[in-house]
Amino acid sequence: MRYFCYLLLLCFALPLMAQDTTTYLEQKDILYRTGQLDDYMKERCRLDIYYPARHANVPVIVWFHGGGITGGNKEIPRALKQQHVIVIAVNYRLSPKVSCPAYIEDAAAAVAWAFNHAKEYGGDPAKIVVSGHSAGAYLSELVGLDKEWLAKYNIDANRIAALFPFSGQAITHFTVRKEKGIPDTKVTVDKYAPITHIRADAPPMYIYTADREQELLGRYEENAYLARMMKLVGHKKTYLYEFDGFSHGDMPGPGFQLMLKQLNADFWKLK
Repeated sequence: MRYFCYLLLLCFALPLMAQDTTTYLEQKDILYRTGQLDDYMKERCRLDIYYPARHANVPVIVWFHGGGITGGNKEIPRALKQQHVIVIAVNYRLSPKVSCPAYIEDAAAAVAWAFNHAKEYGGDPAKIVVSGHSAGAYLSELVGLDKEWLAKYNIDANRIAALFPFSGQAITHFTVRKEKGIPDTKVTVDKYAPITHIRADAPPMYIYTADREQELLGRYEENAYLARMMKLVGHKKTYLYEFDGFSHGDMPGPGFQLMLKQLNADFWKLK
């Protein structure tokens, strides 16, 4: 589904919801992994949580930053602030200090932390959405589609309310390939490719990409194929959106606007 620029500009001009007057709190650098941790895990396996004060049963968005799995840092997206949702921004270990699947394990641990601790901050474990941009979208898809990762924490991935990947990779991520000496133009689909784990019973998936001519490599086409295959295996709630005129780097802007609108319409009222 293609969204033309003039429609997006119209969406920006119209507020999606009234300004929230709720007081919001934030806690930073919470360690989300337990057990025997090395110094790098203690440094990177941390999250920030932004939440409305004195509220209960609030929706939760777990957000993974991008950066090619080689860079980037957690940050609460400005567009998600004051929307009557809890936002959890996650750091994870990076290549080349670690290699696959360390960062996928971190992503799963962070999502498990959200399920186990959401109530402490007024969140509803039945309303947890997992999202991210670029590498973060790739991690969110793997955790949501391949049940192996959350099963280690006795959590069924189907408990995730929805997945919202922003310009993720459907095939094996180029950094995972690089670690194995595979060029980024060499198509690779193995157990670390989200498309390997398509299934009819997966959480609802809203797939966002930039303009196909401004995306990285063939990322729009990867996601279009992922969406088609999800539908072919019987998944009833896979949706694909391409943002015309937006590049890989700036597509989160319209992505956040559409995500909030769809969450409000399809899942819960945000206020």
